[in-house]
Amino acid sequence: MKVKYKVSDKLEFELEGSGQKEVFKELALIQEIFGEEYCGLCKSHNLKFVVRNVEGNDYYELRCSECGALLAFGQHKKGGTLFPKRKDDDGNYLPNKGWHKWSKDSKDK
Repeated sequence: MKVKYKVSDKLEFELEGSGQKEVFKELALIQEIFGEEYCGLCKSHNLKFVVRNVEGNDYYELRCSECGALLAFGQHKKGGTLFPKRKDDDGNYLPNKGWHKWSKDSKDK
């Protein structure tokens, strides 16, 4: 089964799976990472994907080009997939759906 899925005016994906469940899983992964439509702080649609390398470690982020806020992505230990960081270390949901501005006091590096 082949499926074309358009996330936005800028992104379109072509998926292939052996059945509905496999295609559904692929769509879920794409939506979770690439389906963010606007900044959680200023609501701008002017977003860009950023990968930073710090001391040999890659950090994946979605950044707002208007206000400079970012949404950080974590990496699953298995499978090599990403997930948006919407919870703190204690499992509590972060404000603004995880979007924040970096500050000296933040835990981000």
